Amino acid sequence: MPSLHTTASEVQTKSSGLAGIETRSIDYVPENERHGRVADQGPFWFLGNFQFFTIAIGFVGPSMGLSLGYTAVAAIIGILFGTLFMAFHASQGAELGLPQMIQSRAQFGYRGVTLVLIGTLVTFIGFNVVDTVLLAAGLNGIFGWNITLITLVIAVISALFAIYGHDCLHTIFKICFYISLPLYIILTGAILTGHAGGSSPTIIGFSWVAFVGQIAASASYNITYAPYVSDYSRYLPRNTRPISIIMAVMVGASSSAIWLIILGAWLATRLGASDGLVALHAAGNAVFPGFGSVVALASVIALVATMGLNAYSCMLTILTGIDSFRPLNPTRKARILTIIGIAALWTGVSLQCPSDAIGLLFATLTVMLYLLVPWTAVNLVDYFLVRKGHYAITNLFMPGGGIYGMWQPRGLLAYAIGFLSTIPFAVLPGIYTGPIAHMLGDVDVGWLVGLVVSGGVYALLSRSLDLKAEETAITLSEADLKTMHGTAPGEATAVPAMDDVWK
Repeated sequence: MPSLHTTASEVQTKSSGLAGIETRSIDYVPENERHGRVADQGPFWFLGNFQFFTIAIGFVGPSMGLSLGYTAVAAIIGILFGTLFMAFHASQGAELGLPQMIQSRAQFGYRGVTLVLIGTLVTFIGFNVVDTVLLAAGLNGIFGWNITLITLVIAVISALFAIYGHDCLHTIFKICFYISLPLYIILTGAILTGHAGGSSPTIIGFSWVAFVGQIAASASYNITYAPYVSDYSRYLPRNTRPISIIMAVMVGASSSAIWLIILGAWLATRLGASDGLVALHAAGNAVFPGFGSVVALASVIALVATMGLNAYSCMLTILTGIDSFRPLNPTRKARILTIIGIAALWTGVSLQCPSDAIGLLFATLTVMLYLLVPWTAVNLVDYFLVRKGHYAITNLFMPGGGIYGMWQPRGLLAYAIGFLSTIPFAVLPGIYTGPIAHMLGDVDVGWLVGLVVSGGVYALLSRSLDLKAEETAITLSEADLKTMHGTAPGEATAVPAMDDVWK
Protein backbone atom coordinates (compact mmCIF):
# COMPACT_ATOMS: atom_id res chain seq x y z
CA MET A 1 0.00 0.00 0.00
CA PRO A 2 2.31 2.80 -1.18
CA SER A 3 -0.16 5.54 -0.30
CA LEU A 4 0.15 4.64 3.39
CA HIS A 5 3.85 3.87 3.56
CA THR A 6 5.15 7.38 2.84
CA THR A 7 6.82 8.44 6.08
CA ALA A 8 7.19 11.95 7.44
CA SER A 9 10.93 11.99 6.67
CA GLU A 10 10.30 10.95 3.06
CA VAL A 11 7.73 13.71 2.72
CA GLN A 12 10.23 16.26 4.00
CA THR A 13 12.94 14.98 1.62
CA LYS A 14 10.66 15.11 -1.40
CA SER A 15 9.37 18.56 -0.48
CA SER A 16 12.85 20.12 -0.40
CA GLY A 17 13.15 20.13 -4.20
CA LEU A 18 9.97 22.14 -4.85
CA ALA A 19 9.54 24.11 -1.67
CA GLY A 20 5.97 24.77 -0.66
CA ILE A 21 4.26 22.30 -3.00
CA GLU A 22 2.20 19.78 -1.08
CA THR A 23 3.32 16.16 -1.38
CA ARG A 24 0.32 14.25 -0.03
CA SER A 25 -2.90 13.77 -1.93
CA ILE A 26 -5.21 10.76 -1.43
CA ASP A 27 -2.97 9.18 1.21
CA TYR A 28 -3.46 9.17 4.97
CA VAL A 29 -2.10 12.18 6.90
CA PRO A 30 -0.35 10.86 10.05
CA GLU A 31 -0.62 12.54 13.42
CA ASN A 32 2.92 13.91 13.34
CA GLU A 33 2.12 15.93 10.20
CA ARG A 34 -1.11 17.45 11.47
CA HIS A 35 -1.15 21.23 11.82
CA GLY A 36 -3.48 24.17 11.55
CA ARG A 37 -6.20 25.51 13.82
CA VAL A 38 -9.89 24.89 13.88
CA ALA A 39 -10.32 28.68 14.16
CA ASP A 40 -9.08 28.98 10.57
CA GLN A 41 -11.91 26.83 9.24
CA GLY A 42 -14.51 29.58 9.78
CA PRO A 43 -12.77 32.29 7.71
CA PHE A 44 -11.77 29.69 5.11
CA TRP A 45 -15.33 28.65 4.33
CA PHE A 46 -16.61 32.21 4.83
CA LEU A 47 -14.38 33.29 1.94
CA GLY A 48 -15.47 30.29 -0.14
CA ASN A 49 -18.89 31.93 -0.48
CA PHE A 50 -17.74 35.54 -0.33
CA GLN A 51 -17.74 36.35 -4.05
CA PHE A 52 -20.16 37.43 -6.74
CA PHE A 53 -21.19 33.87 -7.69
CA THR A 54 -23.08 33.82 -4.38
CA ILE A 55 -24.69 37.15 -5.25
CA ALA A 56 -26.25 35.47 -8.30
CA ILE A 57 -28.09 33.02 -6.02
CA GLY A 58 -29.96 36.07 -4.72
CA PHE A 59 -31.34 36.67 -8.21
CA VAL A 60 -33.36 33.43 -8.20
CA GLY A 61 -36.29 34.59 -6.07
CA PRO A 62 -36.68 38.05 -7.63
CA SER A 63 -36.51 36.53 -11.12
CA MET A 64 -39.64 34.59 -10.15
CA GLY A 65 -41.38 37.63 -8.66
CA LEU A 66 -40.30 37.23 -5.03
CA SER A 67 -39.74 40.37 -2.97
CA LEU A 68 -36.50 41.25 -1.19
CA GLY A 69 -37.89 40.37 2.25
CA TYR A 70 -39.24 36.97 1.27
CA THR A 71 -36.06 36.22 -0.69
CA ALA A 72 -34.03 36.98 2.44
CA VAL A 73 -36.16 34.66 4.58
CA ALA A 74 -35.95 31.85 2.02
CA ALA A 75 -32.17 32.33 1.73
CA ILE A 76 -31.69 32.05 5.48
CA ILE A 77 -33.77 28.86 5.68
CA GLY A 78 -32.07 27.25 2.69
CA ILE A 79 -28.50 28.17 3.62
CA LEU A 80 -28.81 27.03 7.23
CA PHE A 81 -30.30 23.73 6.12
CA GLY A 82 -27.74 23.06 3.39
CA THR A 83 -24.75 24.16 5.47
CA LEU A 84 -25.73 21.78 8.25
CA PHE A 85 -24.95 18.79 6.02
CA MET A 86 -21.78 20.37 4.68
CA ALA A 87 -20.48 21.18 8.17
CA PHE A 88 -20.96 17.67 9.54
CA HIS A 89 -18.62 16.32 6.85
CA ALA A 90 -15.86 18.65 8.05
CA SER A 91 -15.29 16.69 11.26
CA GLN A 92 -14.40 13.57 9.25
CA GLY A 93 -11.19 15.11 7.92
CA ALA A 94 -9.55 15.66 11.30
CA GLU A 95 -10.88 12.39 12.74
CA LEU A 96 -9.60 10.16 9.91
CA GLY A 97 -6.90 12.20 8.15
CA LEU A 98 -8.34 11.20 4.76
CA PRO A 99 -9.86 12.92 1.71
CA GLN A 100 -13.63 12.63 1.66
CA MET A 101 -13.91 10.24 -1.27
CA ILE A 102 -11.40 7.76 0.16
CA GLN A 103 -13.48 7.56 3.34
CA SER A 104 -16.59 6.91 1.20
CA ARG A 105 -15.16 3.52 0.22
CA ALA A 106 -16.48 2.28 3.56
CA GLN A 107 -20.07 2.90 2.43
CA PHE A 108 -19.82 2.05 -1.27
CA GLY A 109 -16.82 -0.28 -1.60
CA TYR A 110 -13.30 0.07 -2.97
CA ARG A 111 -14.62 0.28 -6.54
CA GLY A 112 -18.25 1.05 -5.80
CA VAL A 113 -17.28 4.57 -4.76
CA THR A 114 -16.57 5.40 -8.42
CA LEU A 115 -20.35 5.74 -8.89
CA VAL A 116 -20.25 8.79 -6.62
CA LEU A 117 -16.95 10.00 -8.06
CA ILE A 118 -18.59 10.56 -11.44
CA GLY A 119 -21.05 13.01 -9.92
CA THR A 120 -18.40 14.90 -7.95
CA LEU A 121 -16.05 15.06 -10.94
CA VAL A 122 -18.68 16.64 -13.21
CA THR A 123 -19.65 19.03 -10.42
CA PHE A 124 -16.09 20.30 -9.93
CA ILE A 125 -15.50 20.73 -13.66
CA GLY A 126 -18.97 22.24 -14.15
CA PHE A 127 -18.50 24.81 -11.41
CA ASN A 128 -15.16 25.92 -12.84
CA VAL A 129 -16.67 26.24 -16.30
CA VAL A 130 -19.53 28.35 -14.96
CA ASP A 131 -17.14 30.43 -12.85
CA THR A 132 -14.86 31.04 -15.82
CA VAL A 133 -17.66 32.07 -18.17
CA LEU A 134 -19.16 34.40 -15.57
CA LEU A 135 -15.78 35.94 -14.73
CA ALA A 136 -14.80 36.45 -18.36
CA ALA A 137 -18.16 37.96 -19.31
CA GLY A 138 -18.24 40.21 -16.24
CA LEU A 139 -14.67 41.54 -16.63
CA ASN A 140 -15.27 42.05 -20.34
CA GLY A 141 -18.46 43.98 -19.56
CA ILE A 142 -16.79 46.18 -16.93
CA PHE A 143 -13.29 46.76 -18.30
CA GLY A 144 -13.52 45.51 -21.89
CA TRP A 145 -10.82 42.88 -21.28
CA ASN A 146 -10.35 40.11 -23.83
CA ILE A 147 -12.42 37.05 -22.90
CA THR A 148 -9.91 34.48 -24.17
CA LEU A 149 -7.03 36.11 -22.30
CA ILE A 150 -9.09 36.31 -19.10
CA THR A 151 -10.00 32.63 -19.41
CA LEU A 152 -6.37 31.55 -19.81
CA VAL A 153 -5.04 33.72 -16.97
CA ILE A 154 -7.76 32.52 -14.60
CA ALA A 155 -6.93 28.89 -15.44
CA VAL A 156 -3.21 29.34 -14.79
CA ILE A 157 -3.67 31.14 -11.46
CA SER A 158 -6.29 28.77 -10.06
CA ALA A 159 -4.28 25.74 -11.22
CA LEU A 160 -1.19 27.09 -9.42
CA PHE A 161 -3.21 27.47 -6.21
CA ALA A 162 -4.30 23.84 -6.53
CA ILE A 163 -0.78 22.61 -7.37
CA TYR A 164 0.72 24.22 -4.28
CA GLY A 165 -2.12 22.60 -2.44
CA HIS A 166 -3.71 22.53 0.97
CA ASP A 167 -1.60 25.05 2.89
CA CYS A 168 -1.39 27.45 -0.03
CA LEU A 169 -5.17 27.46 -0.41
CA HIS A 170 -5.64 28.15 3.28
CA THR A 171 -3.18 31.06 3.08
CA ILE A 172 -4.74 32.57 -0.06
CA PHE A 173 -8.21 32.28 1.42
CA LYS A 174 -7.08 34.01 4.62
CA ILE A 175 -5.57 36.91 2.65
CA CYS A 176 -8.69 37.26 0.50
CA PHE A 177 -10.85 37.17 3.63
CA TYR A 178 -9.09 40.15 5.21
CA ILE A 179 -9.14 42.09 1.94
CA SER A 180 -12.78 41.42 1.06
CA LEU A 181 -14.45 41.78 4.45
CA PRO A 182 -13.94 45.56 4.95
CA LEU A 183 -14.94 46.26 1.34
CA TYR A 184 -18.27 44.47 1.70
CA ILE A 185 -18.87 46.08 5.08
CA ILE A 186 -18.50 49.52 3.45
CA LEU A 187 -20.77 48.55 0.54
CA THR A 188 -23.43 47.07 2.84
CA GLY A 189 -23.32 50.14 5.07
CA ALA A 190 -23.79 52.34 2.00
CA ILE A 191 -26.81 50.26 0.95
CA LEU A 192 -28.38 50.51 4.40
CA THR A 193 -27.88 54.27 4.48
CA GLY A 194 -29.07 54.85 0.92
CA HIS A 195 -25.68 55.78 -0.55
CA ALA A 196 -25.36 52.91 -3.04
CA GLY A 197 -27.95 54.07 -5.57
CA GLY A 198 -31.00 52.06 -6.41
CA SER A 199 -34.68 52.87 -6.75
CA SER A 200 -37.92 51.87 -5.13
CA PRO A 201 -38.50 48.10 -5.23
CA THR A 202 -39.96 46.92 -8.50
CA ILE A 203 -40.60 43.39 -7.22
CA ILE A 204 -42.86 43.09 -4.19
CA GLY A 205 -44.70 39.82 -4.76
CA PHE A 206 -44.84 36.37 -3.18
CA SER A 207 -45.50 32.87 -4.46
CA TRP A 208 -44.79 29.49 -2.95
CA VAL A 209 -43.07 28.34 -6.13
CA ALA A 210 -40.62 31.24 -5.96
CA PHE A 211 -40.18 30.96 -2.18
CA VAL A 212 -39.45 27.23 -2.23
CA GLY A 213 -37.32 27.68 -5.33
CA GLN A 214 -35.13 30.18 -3.49
CA ILE A 215 -34.86 27.81 -0.52
CA ALA A 216 -33.80 24.99 -2.84
CA ALA A 217 -31.23 27.13 -4.65
CA SER A 218 -29.76 28.32 -1.36
CA ALA A 219 -29.68 24.88 0.26
CA SER A 220 -28.13 23.23 -2.76
CA TYR A 221 -25.44 25.91 -2.96
CA ASN A 222 -23.73 24.73 0.22
CA ILE A 223 -24.70 21.07 -0.04
CA THR A 224 -22.50 20.90 -3.14
CA TYR A 225 -19.51 21.58 -0.85
CA ALA A 226 -20.20 18.34 1.03
CA PRO A 227 -18.04 16.01 -1.15
CA TYR A 228 -14.88 17.96 -0.41
CA VAL A 229 -15.18 19.91 2.82
CA SER A 230 -13.15 17.35 4.80
CA ASP A 231 -10.33 17.62 2.24
CA TYR A 232 -9.45 20.90 3.95
CA SER A 233 -9.73 19.73 7.55
CA ARG A 234 -7.72 16.51 7.25
CA TYR A 235 -4.50 18.18 8.40
CA LEU A 236 -6.03 19.36 11.67
CA PRO A 237 -4.83 17.62 14.87
CA ARG A 238 -6.92 14.55 15.52
CA ASN A 239 -7.77 15.66 19.05
CA THR A 240 -9.79 18.56 17.62
CA ARG A 241 -13.32 18.17 18.94
CA PRO A 242 -15.76 17.44 16.09
CA ILE A 243 -18.32 19.89 17.44
CA SER A 244 -15.72 22.68 17.19
CA ILE A 245 -15.02 21.97 13.51
CA ILE A 246 -18.71 21.61 12.71
CA MET A 247 -19.61 24.93 14.31
CA ALA A 248 -16.66 26.78 12.72
CA VAL A 249 -17.64 25.60 9.24
CA MET A 250 -21.33 26.15 9.90
CA VAL A 251 -20.89 29.76 11.00
CA GLY A 252 -18.32 30.62 8.32
CA ALA A 253 -20.05 29.12 5.29
CA SER A 254 -23.58 30.17 6.24
CA SER A 255 -22.94 33.78 7.32
CA SER A 256 -21.16 34.85 4.12
CA ALA A 257 -23.68 33.07 1.90
CA ILE A 258 -26.69 34.63 3.66
CA TRP A 259 -25.04 38.05 3.52
CA LEU A 260 -24.30 38.02 -0.20
CA ILE A 261 -27.51 36.29 -1.28
CA ILE A 262 -29.49 39.05 0.41
CA LEU A 263 -27.16 41.60 -1.17
CA GLY A 264 -27.87 39.96 -4.53
CA ALA A 265 -31.60 40.18 -3.92
CA TRP A 266 -31.21 43.91 -3.21
CA LEU A 267 -29.27 44.39 -6.43
CA ALA A 268 -31.99 42.53 -8.34
CA THR A 269 -34.95 44.33 -6.81
CA ARG A 270 -33.42 47.84 -6.55
CA LEU A 271 -31.04 47.98 -9.52
CA GLY A 272 -32.69 45.43 -11.80
CA ALA A 273 -29.40 43.51 -11.89
CA SER A 274 -28.93 40.31 -13.89
CA ASP A 275 -25.11 40.11 -13.81
CA GLY A 276 -23.65 39.87 -10.32
CA LEU A 277 -20.21 41.29 -11.11
CA VAL A 278 -21.49 44.19 -13.20
CA ALA A 279 -24.09 45.04 -10.54
CA LEU A 280 -21.47 44.89 -7.80
CA HIS A 281 -19.32 47.29 -9.81
CA ALA A 282 -22.21 49.71 -10.35
CA ALA A 283 -23.31 49.71 -6.70
CA GLY A 284 -19.74 50.22 -5.51
CA ASN A 285 -19.14 53.16 -7.85
CA ALA A 286 -22.32 54.77 -6.52
CA VAL A 287 -20.62 54.92 -3.10
CA PHE A 288 -17.63 56.76 -4.60
CA PRO A 289 -15.88 56.58 -7.99
CA GLY A 290 -13.51 53.66 -8.35
CA PHE A 291 -14.80 51.78 -5.32
CA GLY A 292 -16.89 49.50 -7.52
CA SER A 293 -13.80 48.40 -9.43
CA VAL A 294 -11.99 47.57 -6.20
CA VAL A 295 -14.91 45.53 -4.84
CA ALA A 296 -15.38 43.73 -8.17
CA LEU A 297 -11.71 42.79 -8.45
CA ALA A 298 -11.62 41.56 -4.84
CA SER A 299 -14.62 39.37 -5.61
CA VAL A 300 -12.90 38.09 -8.76
CA ILE A 301 -9.78 37.10 -6.81
CA ALA A 302 -11.92 35.28 -4.22
CA LEU A 303 -13.73 33.35 -6.95
CA VAL A 304 -10.45 32.41 -8.66
CA ALA A 305 -9.22 31.08 -5.30
CA THR A 306 -12.42 29.04 -5.02
CA MET A 307 -11.74 27.64 -8.48
CA GLY A 308 -8.37 26.49 -7.11
CA LEU A 309 -10.33 24.77 -4.34
CA ASN A 310 -12.47 22.97 -6.93
CA ALA A 311 -9.41 21.94 -8.96
CA TYR A 312 -7.66 20.56 -5.88
CA SER A 313 -10.60 18.39 -4.84
CA CYS A 314 -11.19 17.38 -8.47
CA MET A 315 -7.61 16.08 -8.49
CA LEU A 316 -8.32 14.03 -5.36
CA THR A 317 -11.45 12.66 -7.02
CA ILE A 318 -9.62 11.58 -10.18
CA LEU A 319 -6.73 9.97 -8.29
CA THR A 320 -9.19 8.12 -6.05
CA GLY A 321 -10.97 6.80 -9.15
CA ILE A 322 -7.73 5.63 -10.75
CA ASP A 323 -6.57 4.02 -7.51
CA SER A 324 -9.86 2.15 -7.25
CA PHE A 325 -9.00 0.14 -10.38
CA ARG A 326 -5.23 0.32 -10.45
CA PRO A 327 -3.31 0.85 -7.17
CA LEU A 328 -1.62 4.22 -7.42
CA ASN A 329 1.42 5.74 -5.75
CA PRO A 330 0.09 9.29 -5.23
CA THR A 331 3.28 11.20 -5.96
CA ARG A 332 3.57 14.94 -6.32
CA LYS A 333 4.08 14.45 -10.07
CA ALA A 334 0.73 12.67 -10.28
CA ARG A 335 -0.92 15.59 -8.46
CA ILE A 336 0.59 18.23 -10.73
CA LEU A 337 -0.11 16.46 -14.01
CA THR A 338 -3.70 15.73 -12.97
CA ILE A 339 -4.35 19.37 -12.07
CA ILE A 340 -2.86 20.58 -15.36
CA GLY A 341 -5.13 18.17 -17.23
CA ILE A 342 -8.17 19.36 -15.27
CA ALA A 343 -7.34 23.02 -15.99
CA ALA A 344 -6.94 22.29 -19.70
CA LEU A 345 -10.32 20.55 -19.74
CA TRP A 346 -12.35 23.29 -18.07
CA THR A 347 -10.53 25.97 -20.09
CA GLY A 348 -11.33 24.25 -23.38
CA VAL A 349 -14.98 23.83 -22.45
CA SER A 350 -15.22 27.44 -21.23
CA LEU A 351 -13.81 28.84 -24.47
CA GLN A 352 -16.42 26.91 -26.45
CA CYS A 353 -19.25 27.87 -24.14
CA PRO A 354 -21.19 31.03 -25.06
CA SER A 355 -22.46 33.15 -22.19
CA ASP A 356 -26.07 32.24 -23.03
CA ALA A 357 -25.26 28.57 -22.28
CA ILE A 358 -25.02 29.30 -18.55
CA GLY A 359 -28.63 28.19 -18.08
CA LEU A 360 -27.80 24.76 -19.48
CA LEU A 361 -24.74 24.52 -17.26
CA PHE A 362 -26.79 25.37 -14.19
CA ALA A 363 -29.25 22.67 -15.18
CA THR A 364 -26.34 20.22 -15.40
CA LEU A 365 -25.21 21.22 -11.92
CA THR A 366 -28.76 20.69 -10.65
CA VAL A 367 -28.60 17.11 -11.96
CA MET A 368 -25.30 16.72 -10.13
CA LEU A 369 -27.01 17.91 -6.95
CA TYR A 370 -29.57 15.11 -7.38
CA LEU A 371 -26.62 12.72 -7.69
CA LEU A 372 -24.71 14.08 -4.69
CA VAL A 373 -27.53 14.39 -2.17
CA PRO A 374 -28.05 10.60 -1.80
CA TRP A 375 -24.31 10.25 -1.24
CA THR A 376 -24.16 12.84 1.55
CA ALA A 377 -27.11 11.18 3.31
CA VAL A 378 -25.54 7.72 3.15
CA ASN A 379 -22.13 9.00 4.23
CA LEU A 380 -23.38 10.98 7.22
CA VAL A 381 -25.73 8.24 8.44
CA ASP A 382 -22.87 5.74 8.28
CA TYR A 383 -20.36 8.02 9.99
CA PHE A 384 -22.49 9.45 12.80
CA LEU A 385 -25.19 6.85 13.40
CA VAL A 386 -23.88 3.48 12.21
CA ARG A 387 -20.08 3.29 12.63
CA LYS A 388 -19.77 6.43 14.77
CA GLY A 389 -16.42 7.44 13.34
CA HIS A 390 -14.70 4.05 13.80
CA TYR A 391 -13.02 2.81 10.59
CA ALA A 392 -10.14 0.50 9.68
CA ILE A 393 -8.17 3.10 7.73
CA THR A 394 -5.69 0.69 6.14
CA ASN A 395 -8.57 -1.36 4.74
CA LEU A 396 -9.71 1.67 2.73
CA PHE A 397 -6.47 1.37 0.73
CA MET A 398 -6.49 -2.40 0.21
CA PRO A 399 -7.01 -3.29 -3.48
CA GLY A 400 -9.46 -6.00 -2.41
CA GLY A 401 -11.35 -3.55 -0.23
CA GLY A 402 -10.53 -5.33 3.04
CA ILE A 403 -13.52 -5.55 5.36
CA TYR A 404 -15.38 -3.02 3.19
CA GLY A 405 -15.20 -5.08 -0.01
CA MET A 406 -15.00 -4.03 -3.64
CA TRP A 407 -18.71 -3.20 -3.84
CA GLN A 408 -20.91 -2.44 -0.84
CA PRO A 409 -24.53 -3.40 -1.64
CA ARG A 410 -26.04 -1.49 1.31
CA GLY A 411 -24.61 1.87 0.26
CA LEU A 412 -25.11 1.32 -3.45
CA LEU A 413 -28.73 0.21 -3.03
CA ALA A 414 -29.56 3.12 -0.71
CA TYR A 415 -27.92 5.52 -3.16
CA ALA A 416 -29.82 4.11 -6.16
CA ILE A 417 -33.19 4.16 -4.38
CA GLY A 418 -32.54 7.69 -3.13
CA PHE A 419 -31.65 8.96 -6.58
CA LEU A 420 -34.60 7.27 -8.28
CA SER A 421 -36.95 8.75 -5.70
CA THR A 422 -35.94 12.27 -6.79
CA ILE A 423 -37.05 11.82 -10.39
CA PRO A 424 -40.83 12.32 -9.92
CA PHE A 425 -40.10 15.44 -7.83
CA ALA A 426 -37.30 16.90 -9.98
CA VAL A 427 -37.51 20.21 -11.84
CA LEU A 428 -35.11 21.21 -14.61
CA PRO A 429 -36.65 24.35 -16.17
CA GLY A 430 -37.15 23.93 -19.89
CA ILE A 431 -35.84 20.35 -19.80
CA TYR A 432 -37.84 18.15 -17.43
CA THR A 433 -40.49 18.45 -14.74
CA GLY A 434 -41.47 15.38 -12.75
CA PRO A 435 -45.16 14.45 -12.49
CA ILE A 436 -45.35 15.07 -8.75
CA ALA A 437 -43.37 18.31 -9.12
CA HIS A 438 -45.92 19.39 -11.72
CA MET A 439 -48.74 18.67 -9.27
CA LEU A 440 -46.89 20.81 -6.71
CA GLY A 441 -46.78 23.76 -9.06
CA ASP A 442 -43.26 23.09 -10.40
CA VAL A 443 -41.75 23.38 -6.92
CA ASP A 444 -38.44 21.49 -6.80
CA VAL A 445 -38.21 19.30 -3.69
CA GLY A 446 -36.49 16.38 -5.43
CA TRP A 447 -33.17 16.93 -3.66
CA LEU A 448 -34.91 16.89 -0.26
CA VAL A 449 -36.76 13.67 -1.08
CA GLY A 450 -33.50 12.04 -2.17
CA LEU A 451 -31.83 13.13 1.04
CA VAL A 452 -34.48 11.63 3.30
CA VAL A 453 -35.05 8.43 1.33
CA SER A 454 -31.40 7.46 0.83
CA GLY A 455 -30.50 8.18 4.46
CA GLY A 456 -33.49 6.25 5.75
CA VAL A 457 -32.90 3.25 3.49
CA TYR A 458 -29.23 3.05 4.46
CA ALA A 459 -30.09 3.23 8.17
CA LEU A 460 -32.52 0.32 7.77
CA LEU A 461 -30.13 -1.80 5.70
CA SER A 462 -27.28 -1.18 8.16
CA ARG A 463 -29.19 -2.80 11.02
CA SER A 464 -27.81 -6.13 9.78
CA LEU A 465 -24.22 -4.85 9.71
CA ASP A 466 -21.90 -6.80 12.05
CA LEU A 467 -19.91 -4.00 13.68
CA LYS A 468 -18.31 -6.39 16.18
CA ALA A 469 -16.61 -8.20 13.31
CA GLU A 470 -15.01 -4.89 12.23
CA GLU A 471 -13.41 -4.21 15.62
CA THR A 472 -10.52 -6.63 15.01
CA ALA A 473 -9.76 -5.02 11.66
CA ILE A 474 -9.82 -1.56 13.26
CA THR A 475 -7.36 -2.67 15.96
CA LEU A 476 -5.02 -4.18 13.38
CA SER A 477 -5.30 -1.05 11.24
CA GLU A 478 -4.23 1.19 14.12
CA ALA A 479 -1.28 -1.09 14.87
CA ASP A 480 -0.23 -1.03 11.21
CA LEU A 481 -0.40 2.77 11.11
CA LYS A 482 1.68 2.92 14.28
CA THR A 483 4.35 0.76 12.64
CA MET A 484 4.41 2.91 9.51
CA HIS A 485 4.15 6.38 11.05
CA GLY A 486 5.21 6.04 14.67
CA THR A 487 1.79 6.71 16.20
CA ALA A 488 -1.58 5.13 15.74
CA PRO A 489 -4.58 7.38 15.13
CA GLY A 490 -5.32 9.18 18.38
CA GLU A 491 -2.35 7.75 20.31
CA ALA A 492 -0.35 10.96 20.40
CA THR A 493 -3.29 12.90 21.81
CA ALA A 494 -6.51 12.07 23.56
CA VAL A 495 -9.35 11.83 21.07
CA PRO A 496 -12.99 12.13 22.12
CA ALA A 497 -15.08 9.17 21.01
CA MET A 498 -17.84 10.02 18.57
CA ASP A 499 -20.33 8.83 21.17
CA ASP A 500 -19.10 11.63 23.47
CA VAL A 501 -18.91 14.40 20.90
CA TRP A 502 -22.02 16.18 22.09
CA LYS A 503 -21.38 15.82 25.82
